[in-house]
Amino acid sequence: MSDPRPIGVFDSGVGGLTVARAIIDLLPHEPLLYVGDSARFPYGSQPVERIRTYALEIAEYLVRREVKVLVIACNSIEVSAIGDIAVTADIPVVGVVNPGSRAAIRATRNGIVGVIGTEATIATGAYQRAMGSAVTLHAAACPAFVDHVERGDTSSPALREAARGYLEPLMDAGIDTLVLGCTHYPLLSGLLQFELGPDVVLVSSAEETAKDVYGELVSRDLLAPEGGRPVHEFATTGDPARFQDLAELFLGPEVRNLGVRQVTVEGAWS
Repeated sequence: MSDPRPIGVFDSGVGGLTVARAIIDLLPHEPLLYVGDSARFPYGSQPVERIRTYALEIAEYLVRREVKVLVIACNSIEVSAIGDIAVTADIPVVGVVNPGSRAAIRATRNGIVGVIGTEATIATGAYQRAMGSAVTLHAAACPAFVDHVERGDTSSPALREAARGYLEPLMDAGIDTLVLGCTHYPLLSGLLQFELGPDVVLVSSAEETAKDVYGELVSRDLLAPEGGRPVHEFATTGDPARFQDLAELFLGPEVRNLGVRQVTVEGAWS
């Protein structure tokens, strides 16, 4: 028994491509349908109720496209709407917070962990709840990061200055592990590692999330048939040419060969 339907992955922009890349690498026979809501980006500074509305609209679109599992490749969406999406979608839903938290707990040596994310993600305390008393957690919102990534900037002096300001309190707290609590942030891993130094372990939830997707597909007998090459689809609610430029930079030939199309997501479950 096999299931050829695609895996649905969505994010506020290009950041979720880090998760898409990990899924493609781990599950090479699985087709992906990715939607980035670039027209309404950024999410992290918006009210939770508005993020929830946007998230439900995209989830509804993907369900109508008959995806077999939904991957919320955006921390801001997950902390705002994963419960509502899981209830209404009626298919498996995988997020990024729990996978990243598990990886951080395994990685830390001194039990002092930092997490950086958007204002929406940090304000909800989702990572604090996910890690509980297993570690001492220090959190910091980094609102400038996503804007820089969406512009294709991963190394400018202005970005480095912002990073130093965000990271200094975490370094003073003695963290030995840092959770990248936004799927855009792995695209800044070189800069972040340089500023933190080699002894701090960076934890991205992408690979762990891909493992959770694998587990869902196996346990529910939803794996695609082996053999042949899957056809991936990438879409944005914004400018497809701009999205494709960034996607090629961060993801590579999958997007270059297929192109990106613009979609409209309308309506939301109530």
